[in-house]
Amino acid sequence: MSDAKRGLSFYLLAGFFGLFVLFLYGPTITILVLSFQGPEGGLTFPMNGVSTHWFRNLFEQQAVGDFGGSFRRSIALALVVMMATVLFSLLAGFAFRRRFRGSDALFYLAVASLIVPSILVSLGIGLLFNILGLEPTWYGSALGAHLTWTLPFGLLIVFAIFNRFNPAYEEAARDLGASPWQTVRHVVLPILLPSLIGVGMSGFTLSYDEFARTLMTAGSFNTLPLEIYGMTTNVTTPVLYALGSLTTLFSFTMIGLCLLAVVGLRRRRLRQSLRAA
Repeated sequence: MSDAKRGLSFYLLAGFFGLFVLFLYGPTITILVLSFQGPEGGLTFPMNGVSTHWFRNLFEQQAVGDFGGSFRRSIALALVVMMATVLFSLLAGFAFRRRFRGSDALFYLAVASLIVPSILVSLGIGLLFNILGLEPTWYGSALGAHLTWTLPFGLLIVFAIFNRFNPAYEEAARDLGASPWQTVRHVVLPILLPSLIGVGMSGFTLSYDEFARTLMTAGSFNTLPLEIYGMTTNVTTPVLYALGSLTTLFSFTMIGLCLLAVVGLRRRRLRQSLRAA
């Protein structure tokens, strides 16, 4: 290892990175701290006691807000979006492995929604449903709006995976007599599975906390981000911070579970390789 003395640039860059991390996580940490206010606590510092009162209050009957219902709707919507994103991204990845007429135009059309302002996508889908005489719902129009956000990311990830995929594995399977479906099931999918978990995690988290594309498409029932936004004008107690802390913890828990699943798959593949050797 080099014992060279670090220069001024290193400390300036380290300080800049520290400020960036503070800017990124500071608001979340502030909300977490304020959610532990005492029963007489308010929405700002200084804190008035320390307790878990507002976390308990969160599960009691509220004068405003439907915490449980909005949370269940967000979870159900995010799970459907996650499964659809993984499925369609994987199928598109297989389709785009070989160039076909119009493939470039189709690809750019698929990812174009990333540069369209989210609120315009939400407004357009909501207006379309109204023109068709259909009522926007969180499980219908909002589902389509969320897929315009999650699918482009899923496509980009899957395309990058297939660009690094070694076709020699498939050729070896065919040489051993495997059918195309057996090759996909027993060779391709196990290799892609850790990356597909990442695609699913991306789709779930993007949908779970999406606000702008849900605003005009959710219909009469709010998802959790809309419910939290509506509560900011009505709730004047730290119960709102407690809700934010729990939803943030839930998001990190989902990410952690996905990472553990990826690590478990890699260890399993390593053990199988060692046994085969």
